[in-house]
Amino acid sequence: MADNQYDVIVLGSGPGGYVAAIRCAQLGLKTAIVERENLGGICLNWGCIPTKAMLRSAEIFHYMQHAGDYGLVAQGIEADLAAIVKRSRGVAKQLNQGIGHLMKKNKITVHMGSGTLTGANSLTVNGEKGEEALTARHIIVATGARARDLPFAPADGKRVWTYRHAMTPAELPKKLLVIGSGAIGIEFASFYNDLGSEVTVVEMLDRIVPVEDADVSTFLEKSLKKQGITIMTGAGVEDIKVSDKGITATIKDKAGKSATGEYSHVIVAIGIVPNTENIGLEGLADMDRGFIQIDPYGRTKTKGLWAIGDCTPGPWLAHKASHEGVTCAEAIAKELGNTEVHPHPLNRNNIPGCTYCHPQIASVGLTEAKAKEAGYEVKVGNFPFIGNGKAIALGEAEGFIKTVFDAKTGELLGAHMVGAEVTELIQGYTVGKTLETTEAELMQTVFPHPTLSEMMHESVLDAYGRALHF
Repeated sequence: MADNQYDVIVLGSGPGGYVAAIRCAQLGLKTAIVERENLGGICLNWGCIPTKAMLRSAEIFHYMQHAGDYGLVAQGIEADLAAIVKRSRGVAKQLNQGIGHLMKKNKITVHMGSGTLTGANSLTVNGEKGEEALTARHIIVATGARARDLPFAPADGKRVWTYRHAMTPAELPKKLLVIGSGAIGIEFASFYNDLGSEVTVVEMLDRIVPVEDADVSTFLEKSLKKQGITIMTGAGVEDIKVSDKGITATIKDKAGKSATGEYSHVIVAIGIVPNTENIGLEGLADMDRGFIQIDPYGRTKTKGLWAIGDCTPGPWLAHKASHEGVTCAEAIAKELGNTEVHPHPLNRNNIPGCTYCHPQIASVGLTEAKAKEAGYEVKVGNFPFIGNGKAIALGEAEGFIKTVFDAKTGELLGAHMVGAEVTELIQGYTVGKTLETTEAELMQTVFPHPTLSEMMHESVLDAYGRALHF
């Protein structure tokens, strides 16, 4: 039994769980991780990483179809869906194996199987070794979440898909209905549209990607419509009837009129459900709609029991889970007497968000509307891609970068982008926010030329009436 006693056990090996385990091991704690399916969790195996591999294939296909714009000739271009999926799964497999290597490197014991808490400091694992009883001084719950089903049309993997089914399609949808316009819905809408599917997106709120700045939502909607995607906002799917040949969906539009439409497939992207049922949490943690309630360091109400990632309140992002994993591990080490670590609580306002559609969108901090609601007097800068030499040279002159500042102090409150490669640019503003940067430091920073990053500088300058190139 001594071999099954640990300082820390992590339940779940997603981007929160495996990072927490690694940091615990780095801090000298005897650590184990319990995983019921694949090391790396949903993100690595069925989410963030393999979807980006698929989107990359669609992006290259898009450029090949527009080769003439770059002075090139390409003929007979076709997309091989099976090959795209195979490459995506290969990328996921490679990274899954990489996580296994990291576990061995850091001397973390991996128990494959389903874990169930039997107390704040103990759990059982039912898996490849039968039933094992494990104990630990601290347990971190990192069980993640799964896609939410439509109550009247549960996913069947044939005609009604979740993101997981959409990643391993047996065929290219001829006419695809996407329900929900958050990051997952919009990314798949963009992917399948690029490959030639006829795509319709239905969003019940009054604009797509509703968590983003309103200007970004407006721009993205226009861009997607220009690409041929049908967008229905303020609309809801009332009913879906499934047959062997496709689906019939009844959709109520913003005017309150209901109409039916025929589609070959539907992707349901209406949110997530935390994986917190049937794992022994009863009485050990406070819950809200299934999400484990925690303090800024990941503590639950029960001493020794912690939680991180998508099974806790949002935003439900892989990088937020990883950051929580580090914070939680350091807080545990401090409780166990390590005086060298100084954990810092997560500032949720400094968490960037990225959506890898075409064009990409990225943001951090407050939108203009949220800043005003919070009582700030704001200065807003806006700089378009068309004013940037590198964007024009790339043939990617559509988009803009928007910055929001506190007019009184110059504090950077938020940044919002739409356009090529903005998911790579946003971290500059995220670092700035973390360092509590004002407009002065950003204005005085030298940005390299020619780069897309120069637009970040120009947007800041524009907020103060000093833009140079537009």
